Amino acid sequence: MSFGDAASRAARDGFPRVADADPCPCGSGERFDGCCAPALRGTPAPTAERLMRSRYTAFVIGDAVYLHDTWHPGTRPSELTLDPEQRWTGLEIADVEDGGEGATRGVVEFRAAWRHGRDHGVLHERSRFVQRGGRWWYLDGQIDPR
Repeated sequence: MSFGDAASRAARDGFPRVADADPCPCGSGERFDGCCAPALRGTPAPTAERLMRSRYTAFVIGDAVYLHDTWHPGTRPSELTLDPEQRWTGLEIADVEDGGEGATRGVVEFRAAWRHGRDHGVLHERSRFVQRGGRWWYLDGQIDPR
């Protein structure tokens, strides 16, 4: 999957920039301003899957503050450092269990392709989410080592 022009425009910090009219990096097929941008700008994601997609996009564009703020306070690390050399190149949602509007728990299984220099691979994870206080939180994830 290619993010086209959006992935090739780098900000000063080394992470790609995405314009509102660009395709959303999460691979939904929607424009960025109609997909992950509202969540990244402060509107709570309505479902666990939308939170997962917006968190993937935050990794793509290097938004560590958003990742911290959407990670459950009971499980998030004290520090989160993102590597601008790490490029996330595609997201595939493999399975979604619950996590819809009105639910309190959800699981999203995904595969996220990456490259770092000449290395490349796929992160395969089953992420757990909880809904508290009208917003979804990333709780934790089980990585498939394959």
